Formats: sequence, C-alpha cells, structure tokens
Amino acid sequence: MAEQLKGLTVALAGPRKAEEMAKLVQNMGGTALHRPAQGTVFLDDDALREGLADWTDHPPDLAILTTGMGLDALFGMAEQMGLAGRFLEVLSGAPVAARGYKTVNALKKRGLVPVVRDDDGSTTGLLRGLADWDLRGKEVILQLHGESAPRIVAWLQEAGARVREVQPYRHTPPEPGALALLLQEILDAEVDAVAFTSAPQFRFLAQYAREQGRLPELVAAFEEKVLAVSVGRITSESLKEEGISRIVAPEHERMGSMFVELGRYVAAQR
Repeated sequence: MAEQLKGLTVALAGPRKAEEMAKLVQNMGGTALHRPAQGTVFLDDDALREGLADWTDHPPDLAILTTGMGLDALFGMAEQMGLAGRFLEVLSGAPVAARGYKTVNALKKRGLVPVVRDDDGSTTGLLRGLADWDLRGKEVILQLHGESAPRIVAWLQEAGARVREVQPYRHTPPEPGALALLLQEILDAEVDAVAFTSAPQFRFLAQYAREQGRLPELVAAFEEKVLAVSVGRITSESLKEEGISRIVAPEHERMGSMFVELGRYVAAQR
C-alpha cells in the first residue's frame, strides 16, 4: 500500500486536518498539495442563542439533526446559557431523526437514540426514513450543517410540516485566489486527484467555475483527466448534482479509508 499513490499529485480541498491528510498521501508514495476550497467554519453565536431559546421554549414535534458537530455546538451553547438540562429534556421528549453515524454517536453520548435515521449516510436515505411519517401540521426543527438545505426544507413543507431552522455553524469561502488556483490546476491536469472532505468544498469550487463560465470544463476534467475523491455519500451527492459520475469514495466515511480506496482504484488502473 505504501507505493499505491507513487507518482500522483493529490490536491487536498479540506482546510481541517490538512497535515494529517498530507502525511497519509506521502506515506502511500504520493505528493500532497494543500488547496483549501472552504474557509473557516465559525459559530454564529447570536443565531444559535436565538435558535436554542426558541427550541426550548417551544419544543417541536420532531427534531432532525444532520451533524454530530452541530449537536455538540448546540449543547456547548446550551451550557453557556444555563439551558443544558432543559435542552436534553426537550430532545428526550420528542422524536429525533438523525443523518450520519457521527450524529448518532453524538446522541448516544447523551443517552439518546434516534427513532429515524438514514440507511446509507445520505440526505436521500434520511428522507426515505421519514417517508411514512405523517408530518401534516407538525412543527419540525431542522439542525442545518453549515449551509442551507433547500431540498430537505422543500420536502418537509410538501409533507405539510412547519419548519424551523437552526444553524450552529457556517461554512465560508476560502481565501481569495485559492479557487482560481485549484480550478486552473484541475483544468490543466497538474493534479491527478482532488480529495473533498465536505460537500461545501466542491460547491464553492463549482460555483466559482460557473461564474467564470468554465463549469463544463471542470466537469469534463473530473470525468476524463482528474480523479474526484470523496470522503462520503453527502460529498459524493454534491459532485453528482453537477454531473460528475467518476467518483472514488470509501464504503465507510473516514479520511484514512478515502485514501486507501484511492490507492486501490489507482492500483487497479495500472
């Protein structure tokens, strides 16, 4: 496995754990380039306080949690507000739907078990789990994951639910020039693969390419010259939404597994 990425240059689009990912690539014989396509994720404290106050004052009929990090942030703020006990009581008193194993683990830490969860780690899987629920006239709180979720919101509203959104943190664009550099390197095939660890990283890149009138070129490059590597199903969905079908992704959503899967793919092609 140590040589499976020999001769390959891998662009790392994730800003977090970049050094750790670079070491994994290097240990497999490849060259890693730090090319963050997403800026710092920051907590929106005012919005979070307001959302938590509303959540605890007016408990919903259903809570939908989409990230473990978001749930941790909610509890952290609840502690600061002196609402941790009340927040746990409210969460325990109504059904909870969860997307992703990290969310399930964050609930388990607090003695909670979701009544609905995805069957494959994706938004589509989560909605499948909710398909048989009668949501007409129900109050639903949706914990977002750093960006808006129009697909989930639209689905819930079509089902007759009233949706309240809580956004514990927000993704921001990368530093100026970062997307331009990464886009050009992909189009010129100066990198052999790009590793995406979250959906917003690809969406920021795709939006920039769209603004430059070069999105079709970007999609073609990923289909023909450069490998798109995804950490998991949510990230893969964002790639597929723009028409990219050649995606290398692990069965289990882990950074290490992502590079092992890339190594296997490359070895099979050689």
